[in-house]
Amino acid sequence: MQANSLYATILGIRPPWFVTGVRLPPGEQTVEVLVALDSQQELRCPACARAARRYDSRERRWRHLDTCQFQTILVADVPRVECPEHGVHQVFLPWAEPGSRFTALFEALVIDWLKEASITAVARQLRLGWDAVSGIMQRAVERGLARRARQPIRRVGVDETSFARRHEYVTVVTDAERGRVVHVADDRSKASLAGFFTGLTPAQRAAIEIVAMDMWEPYIRTTQECVPQARIVFDKFHVAQHLGDAVDKVRRQEHRELMEQGDRTLVGTKYLWLQSTLDERHLERFEVLRRQSLKVAKAWRAKEIAMELWRPRSRAAITADWKEWCRWARRLALEPVRRVVQMVATHLDGIVNAVHSGVTNALSESINAKIQWIKRMARGFRNRERFRCAIYFHLGGLDLYPASVRATHTKAG
Repeated sequence: MQANSLYATILGIRPPWFVTGVRLPPGEQTVEVLVALDSQQELRCPACARAARRYDSRERRWRHLDTCQFQTILVADVPRVECPEHGVHQVFLPWAEPGSRFTALFEALVIDWLKEASITAVARQLRLGWDAVSGIMQRAVERGLARRARQPIRRVGVDETSFARRHEYVTVVTDAERGRVVHVADDRSKASLAGFFTGLTPAQRAAIEIVAMDMWEPYIRTTQECVPQARIVFDKFHVAQHLGDAVDKVRRQEHRELMEQGDRTLVGTKYLWLQSTLDERHLERFEVLRRQSLKVAKAWRAKEIAMELWRPRSRAAITADWKEWCRWARRLALEPVRRVVQMVATHLDGIVNAVHSGVTNALSESINAKIQWIKRMARGFRNRERFRCAIYFHLGGLDLYPASVRATHTKAG
């Protein structure tokens, strides 16, 4: 098989395009494949497919999959047409997406690699610039978002995740049933979440039944305003986290008071009060401590009783039990616990909704952990837009590949 026919087959070049030659520039470790358009071919507008007159042509180059150790470069003189309706556009190319300097097959290779490694690692292995690889990721996400169907979302998870230090956050919204990120926005304000709700159709907003979140007032108010029919649920994990913090605050305060009296009872006990499981040696010591009349033991008991209240039962029983817990916990006269009690009482409906429905925000927490892994793998991001793009790329469940290679790179269904 001659070189022209070989590369036409490898590249999938078909009439009216054909390979006119293959050359190896001396000392450059590249193979250049020259492609041309049949001069008799009628030109058409890529937007409307109607016949259009030639406007001009430009030589363009695309990186393709390597030939052995040589970089393969596709070179073509590409016409532009002038359409009466759509203006001047480059004709459709079967091997590359509009505006890309890479063939569709090469972009698919980069996307496959990006699923396994960081932008920096992919750029190094494929001998590309960082911005070139980032651009392929960006185009993949834009394609995926444009293709994403407007499906009803019944259960929504909302969480914030840190973008960088200094308390910089992004809001992440997940489709809890399909397990994918559907919205990423700067900050954790009302506007951050409102952008998601206002981007839905009226039918999609009406279909939302449950929104799981932390007890963050901007998220609560936005949900109540935008989807008033939805039940807000507060995750058990966040309630446990607040109670765990209260236990630790009580321990620290009591430890200082005891040390002033020369009492070392609480020295080295921090993790005894915070860990859910202890080995036999530590458990024995903990059993002795929790039976003493220590303030921290009372706070720990309040936390443990609260966690027992998450068992399923009638809505009336759930409500009554939590109200009774609030009354009892207030009487402990421990300020950190009292603050959590106030928080629980203020958000009681959302807690009752969570217990009664059995819905948690575990998926959002899992996705948050994956986002932090993405951030560590990339060793940080230069700006929020690239961070947002990486979240959609890895966790958006998007169809990322160029149209011409979707059949071989996208899972069926």
